[in-house]
Amino acid sequence: MNGALQNSHEQELYSTFQKNVIELFEHHLATGSAYAPAATSVLTEVIKSSEEETVMGLEVQLKQATDAILKVAPIAAFVSLKASTELFLRFVIRTSLESSDFEECKRRLIKRGEYFRGLTEASRDKIAEVGERFIQDGSVILTHGNSRVVAAVFERAAKTKRFRVYVTEGRPDGSGYSFAERLLSAGVSVTIILDSCVGFIMDQVDLVLVGAEGVAENGGIINRVGSLQVAIVASSYNKPVFVAVESYKFSRIYPLRQHDLPLPSKYREPWYPLLPEVKISKDVQFENPASDFTPPSLISLLFTDLGVLTPAAVSDELIRLYQ
Repeated sequence: MNGALQNSHEQELYSTFQKNVIELFEHHLATGSAYAPAATSVLTEVIKSSEEETVMGLEVQLKQATDAILKVAPIAAFVSLKASTELFLRFVIRTSLESSDFEECKRRLIKRGEYFRGLTEASRDKIAEVGERFIQDGSVILTHGNSRVVAAVFERAAKTKRFRVYVTEGRPDGSGYSFAERLLSAGVSVTIILDSCVGFIMDQVDLVLVGAEGVAENGGIINRVGSLQVAIVASSYNKPVFVAVESYKFSRIYPLRQHDLPLPSKYREPWYPLLPEVKISKDVQFENPASDFTPPSLISLLFTDLGVLTPAAVSDELIRLYQ
C-alpha cells in the first residue's frame, strides 16, 4: 500500500511538472518567441529551479520537460523542436564531462542555455542578411509555406529592391493568405496562386525560396506538404530552389522515403474541403499528410545562420554541432 501511495504521489508530481513546463512554454510563445528559443528558455528555467543533486537526475528531468514540450508542438515546429532540444541535451552531457562539481556544472549549463537562446534568436537576422543578396531588382519569386525566416528575407530585401512574389494558397488551412498579408505590409508585390497552379506559373519565376521545418543529415528538407512537388517542377524548368533555415533545425535523421519522416501519427489526421458549399459523401476518404521530404538533389543552396551551404555540407555542420 505504501508503495502504491508513493507511486501515486510520484505520478502526481510528474503531471504537475509537465503541466508547469507546458504553461511556461506557451507563455514564451505568447510573448512572440519562436518555438526553439521558447523551448531553450524553458529548459534553462528547469535547470535553474531543479532540486536534483546529480547530472543524471537533471538529465532525466530535462528529458521529461522535452517530452512535455513535444506533446503540444504543432506540426510546423515538431522536427525543429526535436532537433534543438536534442542539441541542448547534448550540451548537458558535454558540460557534465567538463566539471566534476555539480553546482559549477549547473552554472555552466545555465550560461550555455542563455547563450544558445541568444543564437537561436539572432539566427533569423543573419539568414535575412545572407538570403537577400540572392534577390535581384525585378526578380519574380515563388514561395510555399508560411515561414517566418523566409518572410524576414523578403522584408529585408524589400527595403532596397522591388520584386514580385507568388505565394501558394496553402491548403487545407490557407496559410498562404496570412503570409501574403505580411509581405504586403512590407511593401512587397504579392500574387496568391492555387497550390495546383505551380506548374503553370513556373516559367515566369526566377527562383523558388522556401523555409524548412527540419533539415535531414543528407541536406534534404522536411517542410509543408507540397514543397516536394514545387521543387520537382522547379527542377524541370531549371529554376534554382533556395531554402532559408536556421541551423538549430539540422537533425540527425536520414529519411529514404516519404513515410520515413519522424512525425507522430496525429499529424496525419483527415481533413475536409475548405469550401463549405462543397457537398461530398462521408464515404469518401481524405488524406492530408502535414509535411513531405524534398531530397537534396532538388535543392540548390541553403541560406543559414552559418552562411550559405550546399546540401552536402549539412552533414559536416551536424558533426561540428554534436562534437
